[in-house]
Amino acid sequence: MGILEKISEIEKEIARTQKNKATEYHLGLLKAKLAKYRTQLMEPTGKSGPKGEGFDVMKSGDARCALIGFPSVGKSTLLNVVTETHSESASYEFTTLTCIPGVIEHNGAKIQLLDLPGIIEGASQGKGRGRQVIAVARTADLVIIMNSGWIKHFLRFNRIQ
Repeated sequence: MGILEKISEIEKEIARTQKNKATEYHLGLLKAKLAKYRTQLMEPTGKSGPKGEGFDVMKSGDARCALIGFPSVGKSTLLNVVTETHSESASYEFTTLTCIPGVIEHNGAKIQLLDLPGIIEGASQGKGRGRQVIAVARTADLVIIMNSGWIKHFLRFNRIQ
């Protein structure tokens, strides 16, 4: 069982556990495990993890585009809107922990869109898996640097049309 599966199982356990005084200790242990696994995932050791948990995504299509930005600026939301891919998005930071690929077709050209985890200060030194994110961005033909203001304009534009 990989780290992502363990994180998923713990999140499910937290969701189904009633919150009361008798379960406070159990929920605290689960949250501590969850934090430990997320830290391991964000700062991997020298060993390679199981397949499917890495950033190496095979290049496909005519072009490759990477979405870069701080956590919770709407990278996953944009990927979900413009492609048929589902990238989980939630109200907490670092929902996306690996590279999620999607494909856009435009005028017969297939463009691969990569949803990358949020970058944080110190990314170039490896903080928050920054080196892996930057390495994937370097392989892209186009890098889109996102901020949180695009969603408001996107929704307003869609209401007009």
